[in-house]
Amino acid sequence: MTSPPPPGPPQNLWTAAVGRNPGHAEGYAQRWRRLEAAGQDIHGEARLIDAMAPRGARILDAGCGSGRLGGYLARAGHEVVGVELDPHLIAVARADHPQVRWEVQNLAGLGLRDADGTRLLFDLQVSAGNVLTFLAGAERRPALSRLADHLAPAGRLVVGFGLGRGYAAADFEADAAAAGLRIQQRFGGWDLRPADEEFLLAVLVRT
Repeated sequence: MTSPPPPGPPQNLWTAAVGRNPGHAEGYAQRWRRLEAAGQDIHGEARLIDAMAPRGARILDAGCGSGRLGGYLARAGHEVVGVELDPHLIAVARADHPQVRWEVQNLAGLGLRDADGTRLLFDLQVSAGNVLTFLAGAERRPALSRLADHLAPAGRLVVGFGLGRGYAAADFEADAAAAGLRIQQRFGGWDLRPADEEFLLAVLVRT
């Protein structure tokens, strides 16, 4: 008897969007540049992560897009590594924030090493911008497992996504548990409002 497919989309939604529209990533990066140029606040998530981190922390921006969070955190004095599936977005991040190490990687196959080959461990990891909701169903647990592998013993993973985007809170919690993570705190937004059914902001630690 074959196992049923895991819940979630059969294909990575970002890859599918770029397949339909090759200019999708370029438009995404330009949108954030326009918002910042217009004076809009695009750093709310990064300010929270900065407040949670010790000074000079090693931080992973997981699904970094064009680098808005990781760039802010690097300017705040942290050692930042950003990973992103899309090569165009990584190119933009490297151009805008050259002081940060940016890598093209799928979170489901995440593997980061230091110069001597040692696996990088992070004091804090952040996955903002609904990143996890773009993963294919089969990518969810591997991605969370790889993130857990890269957490320092006392490290924390902070994840935020809208609950109307096809990833139920109960499914996320089950996937996290299977990956060796547990939810330590849960909120309803990056401003730490009480947990609700519209948005999940979760702080996770290794079990």
